Amino acid sequence: MKDDKQNFVLFAVIAALILFGWPLIQGKFFPTANPPVTRIEDGKSKPIANPAADPAADGAAAVRNRAEVIAETPRLRIETPRVSGSINLKGARIDDLVLKGYDETVAKNSPPIRLLSPAGAPDAYFASFGWRAQGLTPPAADAVWTPSGATTLTPTTPVTLDATNATGQRFRIQIAVDGDYMFTVRQTVLNAGTAPVPVATYGLVNRVGISKDPSSMTIHVGPMSVDNGGAHYRPNYKDIDEAAQKFTTTGGWLGFTDKYWLTAIIPDQGQTFDGQFRAGANKAYQADYALQPKQIAPGQAITQVSRFFAGAKEVRLLDRYTDQQGVAKLDYAIDWGWFRIVEKPIFYYLDWLFRMIGNFGVAIILLTVTIRGLLFPIAQRQFKSMAAMRAVQPKMKALQAKHKDDKVRLQQETMALYKAEGVNPLAGCAPTLLQIPIMYALYKVLMLTIEMRHQPFVAWIKDLSAPDPLTPLNLFGLLAFTPPHFIAIGVVPIILGISMYFQFKLNPTPMDDTQKQVFALLPWVLMFVMAPFAVGLQVYWITSNCLTILQQKLLYARHPGLKVPVTK
Repeated sequence: MKDDKQNFVLFAVIAALILFGWPLIQGKFFPTANPPVTRIEDGKSKPIANPAADPAADGAAAVRNRAEVIAETPRLRIETPRVSGSINLKGARIDDLVLKGYDETVAKNSPPIRLLSPAGAPDAYFASFGWRAQGLTPPAADAVWTPSGATTLTPTTPVTLDATNATGQRFRIQIAVDGDYMFTVRQTVLNAGTAPVPVATYGLVNRVGISKDPSSMTIHVGPMSVDNGGAHYRPNYKDIDEAAQKFTTTGGWLGFTDKYWLTAIIPDQGQTFDGQFRAGANKAYQADYALQPKQIAPGQAITQVSRFFAGAKEVRLLDRYTDQQGVAKLDYAIDWGWFRIVEKPIFYYLDWLFRMIGNFGVAIILLTVTIRGLLFPIAQRQFKSMAAMRAVQPKMKALQAKHKDDKVRLQQETMALYKAEGVNPLAGCAPTLLQIPIMYALYKVLMLTIEMRHQPFVAWIKDLSAPDPLTPLNLFGLLAFTPPHFIAIGVVPIILGISMYFQFKLNPTPMDDTQKQVFALLPWVLMFVMAPFAVGLQVYWITSNCLTILQQKLLYARHPGLKVPVTK
């Protein structure tokens, strides 16, 4: 009895640590979806203006209304099926871009996601392409380029910008865009002078401030590069604040990744380039590259091609750019992590179900049915093991009474009993252990992939990638009160707790009183643990619990001895 009390006190302490310590652990390893994380608004400082110069040299400027800033400079429109915006002729910058297919929130009339903004506007974020000023005099960072040909950039009409310098070199930037989010930039220099000149192109993307999306050990948000054959999810912003981070590689790319959005500058994949991340004044951050210089003789020209991705991290799209268009590891912009080999097949199957059915919640339910079906034979063996364990319980009790003062002898006799009866006490854990990587893989799929963002299910569930917004603690929103995060239990987590309660009720009743108390409390502890997670993950677990209950009833019919109480 004393040991039982000690065990129960130990469990109570562990449960309290899980309940109140979980928010800290979760924030570090399992960040959850909060509705505002995709909003891009209200920056307060000016970004780096001249990519070829010291990023700190630009100084500060007051932030003004975006529409006013855009109207101050001559521009060419960008209009495609998926993006709209404009190119700033002053500096030849791509600094105005809106993603048509994605809204900031699930609210009606929500504005679309704005990814890029000009310098001087809130959350300035732009890309620029030019030439190093080393033996060459390229157009100044604030030079106004002259457009020729098309006045609107579309998938079928590229735009061309021209400029010259005082020594006879002519510069041309031709920008094309596909039907998705990839810009192709052709930079040409014609040496009309009388002496050879070195030509080295560069590209950059810079932004003011850090992402508003949460970053953790499981979901990377911030600077990212692919270089020297690997995908690197460092440095972070703090590293860049301390010192510029540099590398040299052949092939690859670099840029900034948010949870759902990506900007990446992609040099010619066959050329060696110097890449770096660096910080400037007023929380401005820059990713840039420069190719190795090449000498251009008088009367000769050179064209160097790079690309710029600015858009949503759609799985199939990134895979296509990687596999079909040769952009090294662009698909790694989604931080799948170690379970990539499990996560991507789960995503593709889930996405296929969604395309067939049209409801992501129903697709998750069908995914759960599939997984439980695959695990059914293992679950049968688990139940058989549980039945065998239950059959030897009277003998176990006898051994415990006989050797209660000799724990070493008790352990030896217990192992001998297991061997004689052909019982494996660990066999019942196999389905649970298999569920752990599946649950984690599904967590990553639901949290990382934009395909589930803002996907509704039923009734009040408008976004399966976010926590349940309804909680009875404020009478489902009728009271003007926002409960603390760790106790704001929604309706779906409550249903999850109830499903776990009934599932545990169907399990064989443990003989040990402490175990009974543990299993009685566990569903409600797990309810609090799971509450901040995406509703989609909770739908998976509820469905899994319901299928387990049906499975238990079926297997109880086959193994009726499993439910027969054991006499102490």
